[in-house]
Amino acid sequence: MPSLDTLLDRLWSDYRGCNPQVGQIHQLLRARGERVVNDHIALRTFSGPQIGLEVLAHAFVDRGYRAAGEYEFTTKKLRARHYLHPDPERPKLFISELVLSRTSPALRATVEGLLGQVDPELGGRWDLAASGRPWPAPSSGVYQRLLAESEYAAWLAVFGLRANHFTISVNALTTIATLEELGDLVVGAGIPLSAAGGVIKGSPAELLEQSSTIAAPVELELADGPATIPGCYYEFARRYRDSAGRLFTGFVTSSADRIFESTDRRSE
Repeated sequence: MPSLDTLLDRLWSDYRGCNPQVGQIHQLLRARGERVVNDHIALRTFSGPQIGLEVLAHAFVDRGYRAAGEYEFTTKKLRARHYLHPDPERPKLFISELVLSRTSPALRATVEGLLGQVDPELGGRWDLAASGRPWPAPSSGVYQRLLAESEYAAWLAVFGLRANHFTISVNALTTIATLEELGDLVVGAGIPLSAAGGVIKGSPAELLEQSSTIAAPVELELADGPATIPGCYYEFARRYRDSAGRLFTGFVTSSADRIFESTDRRSE
């Protein structure tokens, strides 16, 4: 069985290819002598037996991860779960899925048409989370129809299964103490931050602060030609200790709800 390191490396390599901001941000931090530590990885999927949340999590559970928290996003029709590894040096996982039973009949039919083209053996792959789009490229018209109801569904339809974002742990930085400082560095280099819900989501009282870049556009080949679509983004997180001195390892639903919008042009 391929190791956890191999799986995480596969996710990282694929993610870097969908996010041109990564190299620029890492260069900025290396110039300050920083070592980048990943706080968590976020994955997106559709509900159902082929590639649902539990199916996507299976390879990680086999490698030591355990479920640690459940989340609901009513407006976006999503549910999510985060996973922790016994080794605290391992990144946290945040896996979400679009619950198709909560969507419109038209969206559900479109997505079920895509899922109907998935290889029945796909769910057993050890690298499912980084396997890319498991159905033929949809047309730009299909993308736009999905986008009208759910940016999440539209993004998944064209990008498939891959890390939606990785997250820099501000706690692990030595020359930068706050999200504001990191944000100033990133914006100063010409990389915009998502302002959905405020540039910084969360608060010390909630034990978690988060911010993120706006996903950089990438060119994809759709069924009817090339299209430029927001790809992956980079998140930044600062965690705080609770009254017992324990570092918070969960997520804040209201903040995560707005972080999802970092791939949405409407968050710019």
